[in-house]
Amino acid sequence: MKISEILKNNRVTVSFEVFPPKQWDKLENTKNTVKEMCKYNPSFMSVTYGAAGTTSGFTTEIANEIKNCGVSPLSHLTCLTSTRDKIHQVVGELEDNGIENILALRGDIPQGFEFKDKQYFKNAYQLVNEIKAMNPNLCVGAACYPETHPESKNRVEDIARLKEKVECGVEFLTTQMFFDNEKFFNFYEMCQIKGINVPIIAGIMPITNANQIKRSIELSNSSVPPKFFRIMERFGDDPDKMKQAGIIYATEQIIDLMANGFNNIHIYTMNKPDVAKAIMGGLSSIINE
Repeated sequence: MKISEILKNNRVTVSFEVFPPKQWDKLENTKNTVKEMCKYNPSFMSVTYGAAGTTSGFTTEIANEIKNCGVSPLSHLTCLTSTRDKIHQVVGELEDNGIENILALRGDIPQGFEFKDKQYFKNAYQLVNEIKAMNPNLCVGAACYPETHPESKNRVEDIARLKEKVECGVEFLTTQMFFDNEKFFNFYEMCQIKGINVPIIAGIMPITNANQIKRSIELSNSSVPPKFFRIMERFGDDPDKMKQAGIIYATEQIIDLMANGFNNIHIYTMNKPDVAKAIMGGLSSIINE
């Protein structure tokens, strides 16, 4: 099913994200992770795309496994280091496998990477245009940053670039992780003011290990509220306590989002079925109302 259909009617949706392995011999382990996570009835599951396209084949394999489990897959696709031929090849593979949802991303800039004058893809909106030109029936989503993209000059520029993507045919947006719901509420209001009216899925990452936080902030440009810093200070040296506290914090974030009318949640589960299980357990009555 298309993600745009799943998000209709403002029903509660909770989705998970998985990432493919780096080696083929780990593929079955990841497929088993998918099977385990599908037991917790996500509304859909997304699968990430490797840097420079290195795991594009794995992405299709994992998306297929999600589909075989009866859950709608959302395949990430990055374009920065890809040629136009490569993009056509990957989209063709997805179509051949009956995968109709794509999250169109520029991708992180690799260390030492330099933009070339003749480079075909420089921004995500160009990838959206390419996918829609290939097959307008594919459901295409994109990413957004509640606290601005790290490369944006300011919020105004960031929202303008986001609207550009939506006008190219993006049907839904998924936020990068954030730890302060007020940041999301303010971002959502600005999107509404600027006429960005597609569904916005709130991306939540349960921080179950104190070492995660630095890298997470770098990727998402997220601020960390004092409340969460206190949690890390109190429990960060004890893995079991930090894991439990991180899951509870993420669950409380989700409950607050839903209480404020935001019913579409995406959980960055980091291939951890036990984390998915714990959060879904904490929301069991809420999401089944």
